[in-house]
Amino acid sequence: MPVISVPQDFNEDDLFVDLEGIFGQSLFLKCEGFNFAGSIKLKAATEMVEAAERDGLLTPDSVLVESSSGNLGVALSMIAAAKGYRFLCVTDSRCNLATRLMMESLGSQVHLITEPDPVSGFLGARIDHVRALCASDDRYVWLNQYANPGNSMAHYRRTAPAIARQFPELDVLFVGAGTTGTLMGCARYFREWHRPVRIVAVDSVGSVTFGGAAGRRMIPGLGASRRPPLLDESYVDDVVRVAETDTIRTCHRLARRGFLFGGSTGTVVSGAMDWLGREKGRGLTAVAIAPDLGERYLETIYQTNWVQDLYSEDVLDSKTLTSAP
Repeated sequence: MPVISVPQDFNEDDLFVDLEGIFGQSLFLKCEGFNFAGSIKLKAATEMVEAAERDGLLTPDSVLVESSSGNLGVALSMIAAAKGYRFLCVTDSRCNLATRLMMESLGSQVHLITEPDPVSGFLGARIDHVRALCASDDRYVWLNQYANPGNSMAHYRRTAPAIARQFPELDVLFVGAGTTGTLMGCARYFREWHRPVRIVAVDSVGSVTFGGAAGRRMIPGLGASRRPPLLDESYVDDVVRVAETDTIRTCHRLARRGFLFGGSTGTVVSGAMDWLGREKGRGLTAVAIAPDLGERYLETIYQTNWVQDLYSEDVLDSKTLTSAP
């Protein structure tokens, strides 16, 4: 029985779900949402805060500040509360209400950006605001998840080895691309492994991470309106782009079988199933990383009016939720 004194000391790292019974294709889903922060972002948040402490960047007067679409903000809110720091999260109007309320419940301040930058979108506007804060007061400490090496190192040290322990014959790994911290950390680990592993990045349609035109994205988490500084495409074997309608259908299909996952997870699973179907992936040992759970999406992805208002009436057609891929 684990006994902890601070919330970041608990994280279930060895839970996988075999999705073959739901989608007709074997895919082991690594569930990263079973910790007090509710997502994989706990690992990156812990690594970055501890590195800042070791480097002497944080003092009792420091105010942590970070741009986040949600999950990292919750993780940093939790760690800040446990360690006695103040934290300001700069997010935007796509952030789920439940996520904002959770950060505030943990004692953090939330600043909501309502207007995107004309060129770099909401992400650019959030980062500009963070930089302005840091320029105005030297008490602000920006961890900068987009360029901080601790973001990817957390997954090189923890996420990838946990997968390797459970799947020594791993053939292909599917990782969602947001800041690309998880993607780069896992890709670098498996590049050094004893057998070749194909690394497939899963991105959202409308994201510019791997090139292409920017487009509307209403589901927070994956994708970016500017190229992530951490990204090194030489470590990525393939890229799958997923439309948000497919993300929503996949989330609802999983929920119909009792698994309530978040939007990032729905995107990764949809992309993985598409790739495995095209590559005739039967017989491959395939793992996908599920970054989050679904409770924070009850007012968006799992709310029928929200879905139909933003997309179309037939997104949640019963046939699309039960038919084989």
